[in-house]
Amino acid sequence: MKLTILALLSVAIMALAEQFTNPVLWEDLADNEVHRVGDTFYMTASTMHYSPGAPVLRSYDLVNWEYIGHSVPVLDWSSKYNLQNGQQAYIKGIWASSLRYRPSSGQWFFLACIEFSTTYVYVANNPAGPWTKHTTINKCYYDAGLVFDDNDTPYVAYGNTQISVSQLSADMKSEVRSQQVYSTPSNIGTLEGSRMYKRNGQYYIILTRPPDGQFVLKASSPWGPYTIKTLADRVKLAAVPSAGSPHQGSFVDTPSGQWYYMGFADMYPGGRCPVLAPITWGSDGFPTLTTVNGQWGNYDYPVARRNVQSSLGTDTFQGSSLNHKWEWNHNPDTSGFSFANPGLTLRTVSRTDDLYASRNTLTTRIRGPVGTGTLRFDFSGMANGDRAGLAVLRDKSAYIAVEKVNNAYNLVVYTGLTMNTNWSTLSKGTVAARVNNLSVRQVSLRMVANIRPGGAGSAQFSYSLDGNSFTNLGPTASLHNSWEFFMGYRYGIFNFATSATGGSIKVISFTSA
Repeated sequence: MKLTILALLSVAIMALAEQFTNPVLWEDLADNEVHRVGDTFYMTASTMHYSPGAPVLRSYDLVNWEYIGHSVPVLDWSSKYNLQNGQQAYIKGIWASSLRYRPSSGQWFFLACIEFSTTYVYVANNPAGPWTKHTTINKCYYDAGLVFDDNDTPYVAYGNTQISVSQLSADMKSEVRSQQVYSTPSNIGTLEGSRMYKRNGQYYIILTRPPDGQFVLKASSPWGPYTIKTLADRVKLAAVPSAGSPHQGSFVDTPSGQWYYMGFADMYPGGRCPVLAPITWGSDGFPTLTTVNGQWGNYDYPVARRNVQSSLGTDTFQGSSLNHKWEWNHNPDTSGFSFANPGLTLRTVSRTDDLYASRNTLTTRIRGPVGTGTLRFDFSGMANGDRAGLAVLRDKSAYIAVEKVNNAYNLVVYTGLTMNTNWSTLSKGTVAARVNNLSVRQVSLRMVANIRPGGAGSAQFSYSLDGNSFTNLGPTASLHNSWEFFMGYRYGIFNFATSATGGSIKVISFTSA
């Protein structure tokens, strides 16, 4: 009888085990690396041309994440990252970089190759920052994976198809040795996206075959010889069948010794979103992905669920710095914004009628599958020719805005903004809807964005003069799902001058849901 009762209790407890749904965070966070220190997990992701770059996220359960900082305070590698004088850096900048903690010094290191040429190393005593540039290495560690082994020796795995390992100096400022360690056979195809580990005396390099496979290299020396095994090959994401197959990411263990693989799935138009699954280690020393009916499924929480600050909710811009969920489109002109406590004042710093050339566009990720962003602002400080509002921002964009013309304030919706294949502007868009002569000086602009993968998404704009009742304005904008821009659609808050700079708006709040 006792055994029967215990068995029933065991079944009941298992039934009550809370499961998480993939993606763990339906936001554009590609090329992740997840690293644990104590009971806390940290993640970095690609940000390309957005500034500050390389967000640092924190979690206590690998499922619920909060933004706590950025490893790259400013993209200061070239003037084109300032979006000035006809220059731009779209889809350049930070991708597939590495974030690791070094126990011997109590420091965090972030390492990134920029534009296939130079590797930059940043350092911090706290993952939340402040971060500073540590050194420059005149070599590209493409798709880098940093590791500090048991002897505190730093190694970097990197490369595309031809995979190499470099040993760095103890001070992380120069290269000591470099060697190609693996050449991908033609029957596998392109491999990149290195992450490097040492476990039980073995060195591992995990590699992706974009856009749908993950492989593991193993050797007893960082210099090889390495053997290879498939971890995941065209595995479907059960919760979102129209998404791409999970690939490229990182391994991480829990305090109790369980191991997980955090990859990402292509989920355009929303971007590339992190997905999590358990792995187990076999007698051959290789990991095996845990699937559910042959697919990437939903799983029990790795550790007890612990909530953190969500990126959803209302931001009233209190204090003297932005919440770390925000990133500017290219480096901002810091003279063009200030905190009103509450509120954020955005002054015009660009004289243009092109959103893609406008500086100080403030962006944040759209939460899928359907995200709603609501901007409320005071536009009484606008100058004639100014245009300010809310965009759905990517290489094909649309926006709703207040414009001031001949001392009259009008609402406009622009659609059809597009870029060329070199990311220069092809079209600045055209007016699709208009409401003339607003009688108020504060307005709420809303965008509802459907970013489900598998087809073109959509964005519907609306406005409210009283902050409560909303009226749709303009046609539904189509959000394309091609991958070439890499980054997914974002909310964009902008204010630019078509005539002369000097005007301003006050952002009262932004609510994402």
